[in-house]
Amino acid sequence: MNVGFALVLLWSLPVTNVLAELPVPQNLTLLTLNTEYLLTWDWDRDQMTTGNTVTFTAEYMGKYKMQRKKKNWSRVCERTIHTHCNFTGSDLHYLGMYVLRVRASADGLNSDWVLKDFCPDKDAALGPPSRVELAPVGNLLDVTISDPLTSTQGSMKEHVLSLYYHILYWSLSDDPRGLKPNVVNSNNNLVTLPELEAWTWYCVMVQSRYDYYNKTSGYTAPQCMQTEGDTQWRQIFLYFLVSLVVCFLLVLLPYTFFRFYRVLKHTFYPTIQLPAYIQEYLCDSSLGSEMPILLTPESELCCDNLSVYAEVVLLEIHIAPPFTAPSSGLQHDSSRHSRQGSEGSGDSGVYSTEGGSGQQGSSGGGEPIRRDKEVEKVKLEEMGEEPGDEGVPDEGVVDVCI
Repeated sequence: MNVGFALVLLWSLPVTNVLAELPVPQNLTLLTLNTEYLLTWDWDRDQMTTGNTVTFTAEYMGKYKMQRKKKNWSRVCERTIHTHCNFTGSDLHYLGMYVLRVRASADGLNSDWVLKDFCPDKDAALGPPSRVELAPVGNLLDVTISDPLTSTQGSMKEHVLSLYYHILYWSLSDDPRGLKPNVVNSNNNLVTLPELEAWTWYCVMVQSRYDYYNKTSGYTAPQCMQTEGDTQWRQIFLYFLVSLVVCFLLVLLPYTFFRFYRVLKHTFYPTIQLPAYIQEYLCDSSLGSEMPILLTPESELCCDNLSVYAEVVLLEIHIAPPFTAPSSGLQHDSSRHSRQGSEGSGDSGVYSTEGGSGQQGSSGGGEPIRRDKEVEKVKLEEMGEEPGDEGVPDEGVVDVCI
């Protein structure tokens, strides 16, 4: 009996030594934020006696089940080569208490389990508000705070009922660095900051707090906003003046630019071009240049006196031929007709070339109606001069036909 027990003891010693050669994970640490949980550990690969890959297995179970004979562990990570395991999606209740464990495996051998207790309500870190917004209300500021979010984008107030916010605010004019800020604590999501000055810039930072386990989050980034107040008449007039100037510039600048553009265009690119013969004279065509030739004083053209004469008017005066005596039967009527023509008619007896010779005046005696002097008198009367005037210019009558 003693010999058999000794043989069994000797056989079990090598196995125990082999198992002891595989070290356990070290320094189990939980990185948490709200309902996000990440278990990490350390592993010294220099402790391995073989060069095979080491894998890890992580499990959890409710702490109240540890007293049972049959323990039911929930496996989260199995044969992972990483030194961390994410327990976020493991549906761990925020107020529950759990036991987490990890072991290493290599070459078919397993190390011992390393255990760690975890209570999210006590051990999980609390995050800052997810968002902070400022809005001026007269000479006050409204601070709108959004709750910290869980891993499923829910509010942390569903798990931490006594969650509240610690608000720091300061004036940039009095305390630009925020060394002595004012403090307001509130569990509401909308907080109005009191005792503020009108038209003053204030900066705000918010922190989440849970006093039962003395949890505090980090502060949000500073946000600054200016308060408002009663609008002064000077400011109203200034705003009106600025808007008027802006509107005037918006109208004047395009018009000025358009006029300037037209002046430049008509100056350098006129719509009316010089005639070709002038351009040929002004430009040096032999050199192929389009630049005008500058005239020197020696090249100026000198002209004689220029005389301008009036247009010559040609008048033709036709004298009616002698009137022959009619036949005896018509003599009486003809004489009467001639006498009426000579006495009652106001015709001057002067006919132009356009009138023709169809109408001719006659006297009762059969002699010519006008003599040479009478014709000359008539011509001078038509020109507005008296018959006896001297100094009649030669241009008045160039050719007279009698």
